[in-house]
Amino acid sequence: MTFAKPTFLYFLLLVPLFAVFLVWANNRRKADLSRLGDRSLIDRLSAGINWNGRFWRSVLWLLALALIIISLARPQWGTEVQTVQQEGLQVMVALDVSQSMLAQDIKPDRLERAKLEISDLMDRLNGDEIGLVLFSGAAFVQFPLTSDYNTARMYLDSANPNVISRPGTAIGDAIRTAVSAFDETLDSQKVLIVISDGEDSETDPVAAAREAADQGILIYTIGFGTPQGEPVPETDQFGNVTGYKKDAQGNVVISKLDENTLQQVAQIGGGQYFRAGADASELDRLLAEMDTLQKAKLESRFNTRMIERYQGFLLVAFLALVIAELIPDRVREKRAKVKKSSAAASQSVMESGD
Repeated sequence: MTFAKPTFLYFLLLVPLFAVFLVWANNRRKADLSRLGDRSLIDRLSAGINWNGRFWRSVLWLLALALIIISLARPQWGTEVQTVQQEGLQVMVALDVSQSMLAQDIKPDRLERAKLEISDLMDRLNGDEIGLVLFSGAAFVQFPLTSDYNTARMYLDSANPNVISRPGTAIGDAIRTAVSAFDETLDSQKVLIVISDGEDSETDPVAAAREAADQGILIYTIGFGTPQGEPVPETDQFGNVTGYKKDAQGNVVISKLDENTLQQVAQIGGGQYFRAGADASELDRLLAEMDTLQKAKLESRFNTRMIERYQGFLLVAFLALVIAELIPDRVREKRAKVKKSSAAASQSVMESGD
């Protein structure tokens, strides 16, 4: 037997305490009776009290208390297999982890804000599966489609420019990598969210977006940064800023948000472009768009769960309380007289023997 809420078992310590209280209360009652007056008069007055019944009533109260506490701990034994049908979208996120995403025109920086936004997205997906592609000069799947958001966050937290050694921003490669990560066997809407500052001089994002759209994949883009731009920090292995990136002429490199590229990708992909703002309202608008999309069955899962058995304990506790209330507090007068006559006869026999 196992318990879903084992901490409630500590309340079983109340059972012996309650038993001690009942014994004390009974002794106190008898002591109060003994101080009322003549002993023989008290015995006659209390002859009809059902002392045995009171004892068993207390036992039943203690039993009911113990059973109620055990039921609160939710005892479980045995297992059953359930089929869980999940519904939702397939959502792949392509996150730019290039060095330019460390620019601080969005606080604390573009990359950290983007990671916070993805984490917030997971909180609001309501069962949709999500996967993550990281890219800079190259792209790879950080984790495949999953509904295990806790594990996904662990992989998301580790995303940084050092995970890809090749510099640059290959949005086209990221789109193609994300497309290959969708599950083609499932009849559900496929959504790709590209998060980047849009600077790509190496691949053709528009062509990649057209290929994805031909496969029925919707593409949304979120631009992080400002058109005015911000210097690109250079960091050491611990993430500390050691300076700013410079070009061949020694000028500080300014990374600017390229909205034109991201807008074209979203338009060809049948989605929308959003610029990341200080209030993160772009995520609300994105989710409002996604709520209107088709939702299909993602997969059937077989979950094995323990069978709850608290109902039997509650039933026995209820019956114990009912029986306790049915026990009379006093015996019938006839029975009391019989007991009294028997006691008197026993006394006479003892005196004759003397």
